[in-house]
This record gives sequence, C-alpha cells and structure tokens, in this order.
Amino acid sequence: MTSATEASRADQTWTVGELADELGVTTRTLRFYEAEGLITPSRAGSARVYDHRDRARLRLILRGKRFGMSLSEIREIVDMYDGAASSERRQLETLLSRLDEITVDLTARQRDLKRTMSEVGEVAQQCRDRLAQLS
Repeated sequence: MTSATEASRADQTWTVGELADELGVTTRTLRFYEAEGLITPSRAGSARVYDHRDRARLRLILRGKRFGMSLSEIREIVDMYDGAASSERRQLETLLSRLDEITVDLTARQRDLKRTMSEVGEVAQQCRDRLAQLS
C-alpha cells in the first residue's frame, strides 16, 4: 500500500520549462523528443504537461545520448518496456549488449587519447628543450 506522499509524487507533473530546467536541457530538446514520438506529454490547453513516465523516459533518453547511442537505439530500448517482466528482461538484455559495445569503444578511445597525450607531451618537451638551447 502506498502512502499519501508516494501517491502525490506519482501524480506530480511538470511543465516543459520545469522539466527542461531539471534535466539541464532546452525546451526545444523536449519538443524534439516529443516530435520523434519518444515522449507523449498530455495537454492542459496549449501547455504540455509531463508526468512521471515522460520524466523517466527523458532521463533514459538523455543517458543513452551521453553514452553515445543513436536515437534509433534509444527508441528500441525505451519502447521495449511496457511493464511486463518479459519485456523488461528483453530491454535489459538489449541495453546490456549495447553497453558492452560502448565499453569496448570507450576503452579503445581512452587508449588512443592516452597515446596522443603522451605524444603531445613529448613534442612539447622537445619544443621546450629547443627553446632552451636557443636562449
């Protein structure tokens, strides 16, 4: 059984500006995801009203973008969830597979960045040494 506080939180809604501010994105970003069909806020007159489902989906979308996932990959994962345990399992397996790919890619990029940083340091030191010789 849920408490009155939990029930009131579940009923909480956000305006486009409130949710954009909370998530650190622009209102244009939220409208874009709505146009793409990833979120479906209700309307109160001409104003968009976002509920907990929209907020949760947006958090997942933004996390996917931070991880470098394409919009179609994010859509596939977010759209899989319908509340059934079987779909949650499929969603998690798909996400885990993609996260494994992202980890491999980021590890390779990290290795490349370390190599580049080392080269930059070496060239900078060579420049400093040469400047010292010229002084």
